[in-house]
Amino acid sequence: MMRVMCLPYAGAGAGLYRPWKGLSNDRVQAVPLQLPGREEQFSRPFYPTFAEAVTDIAGRTVEAARGEPFALFGHSFGGLLAFEAARHLHESGGPLPDRLLVSGARSPRQRGYTALSDDEEEAVASLKQDARRGFEALDNPELRALLLPVIRADIRLLEEYGDARNPVAGPLPVPLTVLRGTADTVATAESSTDWKNFTSVDHTELEMPGGHLYLLDHMPELWRVIEEQLCP
Repeated sequence: MMRVMCLPYAGAGAGLYRPWKGLSNDRVQAVPLQLPGREEQFSRPFYPTFAEAVTDIAGRTVEAARGEPFALFGHSFGGLLAFEAARHLHESGGPLPDRLLVSGARSPRQRGYTALSDDEEEAVASLKQDARRGFEALDNPELRALLLPVIRADIRLLEEYGDARNPVAGPLPVPLTVLRGTADTVATAESSTDWKNFTSVDHTELEMPGGHLYLLDHMPELWRVIEEQLCP
């Protein structure tokens, strides 16, 4: 059994990957990892720093793997968390994933993350411009009051990660699959290709139709891709 630890994009919860639970089988099983401050962990404080997020996720990954083979999958913000969790495990002598799958994420040295505007309307407009899909709930004032603080908390961690003082990681001895939507203007083709510098072994690049949050429209197809990458 290969367990796939799944990390969501900024502002999203692990419920995003619920469809994959139903598609899991005796070879590959989806294990969504919930981040604090959302869904069933709504009352838990947000991660205070990117480093603390990575340490916690790495520990929870090992715990959820239960000594079995595992992979790490993350989209956008979640892709960087997955990569840095694998890096943390490598540097601390922990077990390594059989494969790292990053989706819709810029490579670790293409940073340039900017703060979300303090003005709510401008912030929502910026999110919709980048993603074009996935933030429709922000049009509802009540849902916006719940969701926008979560998004801001995650983007603050991205800003910290993007600080030039944060050293860029070297390559990991972990096979790497990089995925993106063909129309993604956030994780560009150039940025996706740059991921090849962050593995010392196998590197695969794949594209699917759609923009930055292409996965929302292709969950079953994306799961099949993951299965093929892990169990060819």
